[in-house]
Amino acid sequence: MTAPSGVTVALPGGRPIRLTHAVCDFTGTLSRDGRLLPGVAPRLRLLARCLRVIVATADTFGSARTALDGLPVELVMIRTGRDKVRLLERIGPARVLAVGNGRNDAPMLRCAAIGIAVIGPEGAAGAAMADADVVVRDIRDALELPLHPLRLTATLRR
Repeated sequence: MTAPSGVTVALPGGRPIRLTHAVCDFTGTLSRDGRLLPGVAPRLRLLARCLRVIVATADTFGSARTALDGLPVELVMIRTGRDKVRLLERIGPARVLAVGNGRNDAPMLRCAAIGIAVIGPEGAAGAAMADADVVVRDIRDALELPLHPLRLTATLRR
């Protein structure tokens, strides 16, 4: 299997951002009550064609491994929001698109090149929304944004 090619997001008036990784929260972001939300699996497969996809989770419901089985994602177990930031620091945060909804996602969203907060079926923490670059109302929209970089360009223009 070849490595994903990455995605470039052009920011008017700024430097282009070259993304190589997507780091996503699981509980409340990709899932509801521990079960993958409808439409998430096919979008993760598409996203994995251009970005390395990592799911970083404390796995509140203990179901992430089973729910993600067979998908082209890497599962990383974490305990705190600081653990998520350490993961981004190992990758190089300037290359990361981060997606989450919880208070423990806020530091990761702030640290990433592009942070997307999702207001999903479990809601979104105010801190996550405040620290995100983009806020969406559905995880499917968040997972499609890097597949259509001009959408990010339009949203993030100054």
